Amino acid sequence: MALLLSDLVDRPALHLSVAACPEHLDRPVLAAHASELVRPGSWLQGGELLMTIGLLLPMDVAACRAYVDDVTAGGAHALALGLGPELPYQEAPEPLVTAAREAGLPLLTVGEEVPFIAVTKAVFAAQAAEQRAAVESAFETQRRLTAAAASGQGLTPTLDAWTSATGIRAQVTDPLGRVIAGDPAAPGGESTELIRRVAVGGLRSSAVAPGLEVQPLGARRLRGMLVLAGDPGPDARLLISGLVSLLSLELERRHLADEPERRRRAGLLGRLLDAATTAEQAADLLAGAGLAADAVRGVAVAAPSDDAAREIAADLALAVPGGLTRTRGALVEAVVGEGLDLDAVLAHFAQGCPAGIGSAVPPGAARTSLREAGGLLELSRAAGRPVRARSDRAGALLLDLGDRATLTGYADALLGPLDTADPTGALALTLATWLDTGSSWEETARRLGLHRHTVRNRLDKIAQLTGRRLDDGDARFDLWLAVRARRAARRA
Repeated sequence: MALLLSDLVDRPALHLSVAACPEHLDRPVLAAHASELVRPGSWLQGGELLMTIGLLLPMDVAACRAYVDDVTAGGAHALALGLGPELPYQEAPEPLVTAAREAGLPLLTVGEEVPFIAVTKAVFAAQAAEQRAAVESAFETQRRLTAAAASGQGLTPTLDAWTSATGIRAQVTDPLGRVIAGDPAAPGGESTELIRRVAVGGLRSSAVAPGLEVQPLGARRLRGMLVLAGDPGPDARLLISGLVSLLSLELERRHLADEPERRRRAGLLGRLLDAATTAEQAADLLAGAGLAADAVRGVAVAAPSDDAAREIAADLALAVPGGLTRTRGALVEAVVGEGLDLDAVLAHFAQGCPAGIGSAVPPGAARTSLREAGGLLELSRAAGRPVRARSDRAGALLLDLGDRATLTGYADALLGPLDTADPTGALALTLATWLDTGSSWEETARRLGLHRHTVRNRLDKIAQLTGRRLDDGDARFDLWLAVRARRAARRA
């Protein structure tokens, strides 16, 4: 509880009397400062009880008004005038009382033989007692939080103890922002963006917005995030770091306790990938593991080390509902449901690691999808991003990995005669459409809105200009590669 002016007035030893504005004695006193300057406002920080004996202050209404206005502008909460037989005044002068009353600034008088230092000591002693009480309260709350964390009942008791002590809503999310403990209601506002920033930034990041705060949880890796909804005061602020430590310890303990379950599920993945497992057995195995999906995908991640692979596999095991993971040296393998947003998962847990994503297949064909994912790792390493198996994009992917200048030069050399003969691009467009339709004149004519004879005439001209026979497979491939290379160049 802050020290109020009324608290000081009630202390008999200080001999304080109220000369003006007794209705404002509910103001807190943050400091007590003595000054004989007639313009002391610029030396104040706000909240002070400013003490003076009025040595240099002219006692007329205009001068007192200017003085009180300056003190008020400086943020002082009250003015105290020292009285005594050897001091300039033995009672509060009326001009000063009038100016204080007009400004709404409490004016106190300090009785004779009471030095200003006594008032200063009283203010600082009260502040020290307040701070000591705050620290003792924080220690007591911290003990309650520690006891809750030591109960062995998970995250919830600790979060409940925090909210009970501070009134601040709290929840713990996993690294993907899904609530795993605490207040189930989403805090709203900017929480989604704050969570995303911390998830990307990792253990060394935090994010704050009005009424919201997100702190990372974990020791060596990001295991989750603490979301606080409310405005922690100074007392609660003292406890946040301790709360983060306790929650991080619980998440690390949970991580270690889950190791036997991760090994069991890795064994299930081995059985799923066994060639002797039938499609029916595979579906039953996945359903028993909590992955009741009609289609699954294989995922392969090349970690930088065996230890990193084990951490990534453990993270994926938590992030992927019902998914199965295992490690083979520095290789992480997983089978997950088709509907999972794997791009988001890999961005969180395997950032910068080559990763392949296999095709969606029935559970019985999971090993095929996983083998496909493993085959994409080198392409992912070259592309610098996860690569997803899509048969309709295989050629484009290979073109993306090629040298851009070489591909552009090849395309210009082969298609340049078409550009020269037809600057409008109609010949090049006809060729590209014909190749896209599987060399169908009818479909090309339909797409371009032309007569089929017009298409035939254009294709004959293309063959003459390029020197390629369009009925030859190798020639069509050369033209297809040139057209696709130009498309890739336009996307770049």
